[in-house]
Amino acid sequence: MSSYKIALNFEDGVTRFIECKQGEKVLDAAFRARINLPMDCSDGVCGTCKCRAESGSYDLGEDYIDDALTGDEKESGLVLTCQMVPESDCVIAVPASSVSCKTGHSTFATTVTRVVQHNDAAVVLEMDVDGEAPVFLPGQYVNIDVPGSGQHRSYSFSSAPGAKAISFLIKKIPGGAMGTWIEAAKPGEKLELTGPLGSFYLREVQRSLLFLAGGTGLAPFLSMLEVLAQAKSQQQVHLIYGVTRDLDLVLVEAIEAYKARLPNFSYATVVAEESSTHERKGWVTQHMPANALNDGDVDVYLCGPPPMVDAVRKYFDDNGVKPNSFHSEKFTPNAVAR
Repeated sequence: MSSYKIALNFEDGVTRFIECKQGEKVLDAAFRARINLPMDCSDGVCGTCKCRAESGSYDLGEDYIDDALTGDEKESGLVLTCQMVPESDCVIAVPASSVSCKTGHSTFATTVTRVVQHNDAAVVLEMDVDGEAPVFLPGQYVNIDVPGSGQHRSYSFSSAPGAKAISFLIKKIPGGAMGTWIEAAKPGEKLELTGPLGSFYLREVQRSLLFLAGGTGLAPFLSMLEVLAQAKSQQQVHLIYGVTRDLDLVLVEAIEAYKARLPNFSYATVVAEESSTHERKGWVTQHMPANALNDGDVDVYLCGPPPMVDAVRKYFDDNGVKPNSFHSEKFTPNAVAR
């Protein structure tokens, strides 16, 4: 009997994956996985189990009342998990914390396979998972325990889901907890990861995409691009990759390679530093082509430092740009090791 993979995204950023058997209701599959999704009647009467289906196909049947789920709510993507029977893999946003649903983070062990230095800007950390391949949504992150420090740092996957070989693009921060450890890291060392986490991930692709990356905020987009390439997506995808200095432009060859695998993919790199000799200088908002915005029929994804996120939002507001959807994630440099 076939089954479907269901991602449950809780409001505190925790994501748990469950297997839903063919013909099985999501609420029942969650309980089988010992995840107590909100519920009261479980008969389609109270509406307590109402969640939002963000992707995938499913059947809600007719055994529920309008007071529990109105026609407008159904049209907007709201579902009753006590009635929802998946017909494909699905992503569901749960309006409750993982703690209240008596579940939590997943932890898995990894072994370092390679550490690749990129100037003084960033490091690519590659690992193999000691067990089953981790399940996550492209764009999500994990917390990585920094050996010997009692601290952890958060990094987005730069690799795609479904493989035991995973990778992360890590900004070099002098004196940083992870930076200090990674300078001496060697293949064979062990790391413990917790996740997946985060609400910044690639939704179901139904229209043009605009990706805006700032610095090592490029990482989640590499994961997304690989997923799109594997799916042979035909949608228009434009990536604008902005950095401070020329030396901060890393993995450009990896981005370039996607042009051969995604027929409608294009990208541009932008350097902010005045002394740069790069062909495009300034900010990403100064190099945003009109066709990439597609008259608003576009889903925008932005990952970068807080000033960049705020500047893009202001640019959209000032210029009357109203994309179909806008997803963003801010990141800040990690603290110095104690």
